[in-house]
Amino acid sequence: MTDSEHNSSPPALDDLAPRQIVQALDRYVVGQQAAKRMVAIALRNRWRRRRLSPDLRDEVLPKNIIMMGPTGVGKTEISRRLAKLARAPFLKVEASKFTEVGYVGRDVESMIRDLLELAITMVKAESTEHVQDRALKQAEERLLDLLLPPPALRPPPGIYDAGRDQTAGPSFSDSYDQTREKLRQQLKDGRLEERTVEIEVKEKPPALPVGIISNIGMEDMEGNLREMLGNIFPTKKKPRRMSVAEARQILVQEEAQKLIDMDDVVREATRRAEQDGIIFLDEIDKIAGRERGLGPDVSREGVQRDLLPIVEGSTVNTKHGPVKTDHILFIAAGAFHISKPSDLIPELQGRFPLRVELEPLTKDDFVRILTEPKNALIVQYVAMLATEGVDLSFTPDAIEEVASIAVLANDRTENIGARRLFTVMERLLETVSFDAPELADKKVGIDAAYVKQHLADVVKDEDLSRYIL
Repeated sequence: MTDSEHNSSPPALDDLAPRQIVQALDRYVVGQQAAKRMVAIALRNRWRRRRLSPDLRDEVLPKNIIMMGPTGVGKTEISRRLAKLARAPFLKVEASKFTEVGYVGRDVESMIRDLLELAITMVKAESTEHVQDRALKQAEERLLDLLLPPPALRPPPGIYDAGRDQTAGPSFSDSYDQTREKLRQQLKDGRLEERTVEIEVKEKPPALPVGIISNIGMEDMEGNLREMLGNIFPTKKKPRRMSVAEARQILVQEEAQKLIDMDDVVREATRRAEQDGIIFLDEIDKIAGRERGLGPDVSREGVQRDLLPIVEGSTVNTKHGPVKTDHILFIAAGAFHISKPSDLIPELQGRFPLRVELEPLTKDDFVRILTEPKNALIVQYVAMLATEGVDLSFTPDAIEEVASIAVLANDRTENIGARRLFTVMERLLETVSFDAPELADKKVGIDAAYVKQHLADVVKDEDLSRYIL
């Protein structure tokens, strides 16, 4: 991939000011303006850093963030949407999944390897899109060879026709070319989609019995063994009969693979992971705590010590080469009900200088979540049931009632934030979703009375609501 190609496809948010970034996040996340402002500034600082002189650029480190707040208030969604808008490699991991190096469990370096794999997938998809037209043309030629196999032996030019009467009809070569062009036109017109052809496809390699090793900090071992054995033993292929439409998809993928330079893909992916990568480290509060003199706590302070050099800036070896973590943005999040950020080891606290507390969601927030975002829950349910021909509609008082029930359920049981709305909505529309294909009247209106009728018993019985809502 050339430098001109890099410059022709800058990240989507390169020209947006922090205020515009917040407005873009507002389309998906309700409220939490303080957190949105903080991540918008962090993203804009990357834009600023790229415009510094090379000697100063390496000295500017990202300001990592800790988000504090109960579950379901938007911590993960803000980070995920930010990465998606910026077209940056984004990885979400739970800190509680890691253990100190040398113990059974994942080691913290695996997050960098995973981030690089995501970046490679992203760049590979973009590169495939760039060569799609060429791959389609080459796949078309291979399809034509399958539909009309070329002559086994073509004579050299001039020899076949040397003694032929020039007044005779077209030669075999001319006839073959004419037939091939007719088939090409039929292929473009879609008239051969159901015709059956036989192609050779690669067999999937057998699973290697080394999965147990991958739990002790050696996640790359299985992949490395696969590549090594793949180079020793030839790839097996088996013939399969399928329609032209199915064969085209497989052939286009194969041709695209031939046109993509994987070395360039890995180089660009490594650059993006190092310069634009975002790692969302969830449940950071679960590893907050100090050793109490009763032996090492390999899932708490041990993880913090291992995490420190990654966040601080180090080089992690992967099967694709070394990856520097100096400029990866880390966003940590946790409820911090029991622990607090000051329970982290001091060195790690210093690597997360920015902290923001997210507000608990209110009834008004729930009403907005149900209606305002581009992917609002009500929009999703209306669209889903429309596929069955059902015209689903909600009155404003019905939306208010759903929000009230969600707040009540959160107060009575564990507060899981906006995720409670999924439970309430699914329970409310269970009958409609089940009966949708057989409904005689395809218009279903949901008002406050309907909500109370279907959820009243559950709401009144507090023990029942704990199990159902």
